[in-house]
Amino acid sequence: MTKKSATGLDPDTVVRAALELLDDKGADAVSVRGVADRLGVRMNTVLWHAKTKARLLELMADAIVAGAPVEDLPEPWRDRVRELAHRYRRALLARRDGARIVAGTYAAEPATLRFADTMVGALLGAGFPARQAVWVCWTIVYFVLGLTQEEQASPDALGEDFGRLLASGEYPALALTREHLEDGSFDERFDHGLSLVLQGLGSRGEDGA
Repeated sequence: MTKKSATGLDPDTVVRAALELLDDKGADAVSVRGVADRLGVRMNTVLWHAKTKARLLELMADAIVAGAPVEDLPEPWRDRVRELAHRYRRALLARRDGARIVAGTYAAEPATLRFADTMVGALLGAGFPARQAVWVCWTIVYFVLGLTQEEQASPDALGEDFGRLLASGEYPALALTREHLEDGSFDERFDHGLSLVLQGLGSRGEDGA
């Protein structure tokens, strides 16, 4: 049963307000006070549901991951894992700074656990040993979080200083490949990296005992 305060608020309402604040102003603006102001209540009312800012961020992270459904997946394990990774990325991109919020928490909450359980289950079902199934799941999640954080950062994140540093001649390999370093085709980069991970697994977990 959802716990409500004397104001009639419940945790879901608090989290929705926090996510709206995130979308409007970004991760740096998310605070207990900011959520309270948005709801027109005292900070203690928000804390009654979220306890701390860290807890609020955990609940927000789980709500973001809940945007990656785990139903109606393809049967082949490789296609299943690939589809889960795509859904996870889309869920992160659906919220401003979504990857930053999720990466900054360790949310042992229903949606997060359900997503991980589904991906690990797909790998176990393919015959991968337990440790390898978990580590592959971590590898994919970390890859998606890292790339998506970069994608959601400022498009000019490298800045003019980057070009000047490469022109100095101190980083010849980077200067030679500059056009690719500044390539903003995140969809292609995502598919490339994910394919490398999945192709490296072979047909099942030969090395993961």
